[in-house]
Amino acid sequence: MKRNTHLSLFGCSTLLALTTISHAQAAVPLTLDRGDTAWMLMSSALVLLMTPGLAFFYGGLTRTKSVLNTILMCFGTMGVVGVLWVLFGYSLAFGDNASSPYIGTLANLFMNGIDQNTLYGTFEAATGHAIPKYVFVMFQGMFAIITAALISGALVDRMKFSMFLLFVSLWSLLVYAPLAHWVWDASGWLFKMGALDFAGGTVVHISSGVSALVAATLLGERMKATKRLALPHNIPFVLLGAGLLWFGWFGFNAGSALGANGSASLAFITTSTATSAAMLGWLLWEAMRGQKPSAIGAATGSVVGLVAITPAAGFVSPGSAILIGLIASTCSFWVIQYKHRMRADDALDVFACHAVGGVVGSLLTGVFASRAVNGAYSGVLDGNWTQLGIQAVGVMAAILLAAAGTWLILKLLDAVFRIRVAPPHETAGLDVSEHAQPAYQEEQVPPLGAPAIVSGD
Repeated sequence: MKRNTHLSLFGCSTLLALTTISHAQAAVPLTLDRGDTAWMLMSSALVLLMTPGLAFFYGGLTRTKSVLNTILMCFGTMGVVGVLWVLFGYSLAFGDNASSPYIGTLANLFMNGIDQNTLYGTFEAATGHAIPKYVFVMFQGMFAIITAALISGALVDRMKFSMFLLFVSLWSLLVYAPLAHWVWDASGWLFKMGALDFAGGTVVHISSGVSALVAATLLGERMKATKRLALPHNIPFVLLGAGLLWFGWFGFNAGSALGANGSASLAFITTSTATSAAMLGWLLWEAMRGQKPSAIGAATGSVVGLVAITPAAGFVSPGSAILIGLIASTCSFWVIQYKHRMRADDALDVFACHAVGGVVGSLLTGVFASRAVNGAYSGVLDGNWTQLGIQAVGVMAAILLAAAGTWLILKLLDAVFRIRVAPPHETAGLDVSEHAQPAYQEEQVPPLGAPAIVSGD
């Protein structure tokens, strides 16, 4: 959870501040903390790595004729959202002197008011520690990138590449930025209510998972022939992607402490522990249903664990993290088993993994948050039932904003442009129809007895 508070209890001096404390506000002049800065530079790079990891994860799950398009949707998001965040998104989410509970300011458009000497202080500012504000901007920008990229998994084989890029551009500004402001900025209404989201359960995973479901519904189902052939074409890609996501997630969660500190160490251990438990839980459910333990199941379970622990990482104990991982993997596993009852064709189960995992993790944060662990925030097990209600409000707010925003954006785009590819293009595969390039070039073998072709002839 990226929060700016006035608490000074153990473990809270670094519980993420998303609202800049100016030099005038700080108790003492801010000075650069090189250790925290180095960790945040590394964390930002780790979070960026998650999007290529997601590309491999999604790409391996798709058919051969659309793997390139699937991977390029993630890489394309790195391009458009990466630019828009610096120009507009950061200011809309965390702009200086924000007072609105719903949106940031225009103070930092085009990075106005920020340079390499501008420092960003958590409420460790009382002791003068800070990181360069550029580092904070880019760390948050990596979150905006992967959140938008997550949606692409539901849209495989159906959406024009140009329309996808236009969609995620608008979505990052009209849905992601306001939600980040609500939850993580000190003037946001959910922040003021006390909603806990350590690293993005509501802001990242519920928003992307719900948006994926709405987008898949509006696009309509894939053609029957396409769905019949839509088998994972490269399972090693899936495992590679899951491994890169797990690795990058340490920056995602532990980096959300905004410093090399005890809060980061807690998030580090809970992140990996919950992920391990979720993977084992998924494989156990496969075994209990008479199936063989599958590589895709192990990869999917681990991703669900990463998702579920994200909102709770800095608030719960490692033991509670195990329970969160097991409960989340159980819920997501059974949602996937009954996905055929849903009208939406969520190709790669983005809703089941991210929305369901995010909801479970966010609500369980309100159950397992322990003051004895984090020094400040408590949940149901500490007798604080109010926190669970606050978490539920945050979950519903994220669902409503993501669903309404996605529906409006796609309806507008479809009214002006045709966002779905034509049936012949879907049949041929989006690699060729959208990019004029197959992912795998078949070797052309010359006829028997034909003269060899030497380079330079």
